[in-house]
Amino acid sequence: MQFTVTDVPERERFEARDETGALAGIVTYQLTGAIIAYTHTEVDPAFEGKGVGSILARAVMDDARAKGRTVVPICPFLAGWLEKHPGYEDIVVRTTRRMK
Repeated sequence: MQFTVTDVPERERFEARDETGALAGIVTYQLTGAIIAYTHTEVDPAFEGKGVGSILARAVMDDARAKGRTVVPICPFLAGWLEKHPGYEDIVVRTTRRMK
């Protein structure tokens, strides 16, 4: 199954859609200048286990890098994904405090 990820700035989110155009998942964000905070990742239950979350994560991080943005990963899913993909550390803001 193939997914296409597109930025929908009027809704402040990226959307992943399958070949039929069905919405598979989203990543919401808040953009302030060159700083983008990814706030929430959600995958439709019908698409769980198909890698949609990871596809979205890679797409939003690649987009941020291409646009010269600094990323604030508020979303727990994205923060966890970034721990497994250290190649994006150069564009990620990290806090010294741990959230519980």
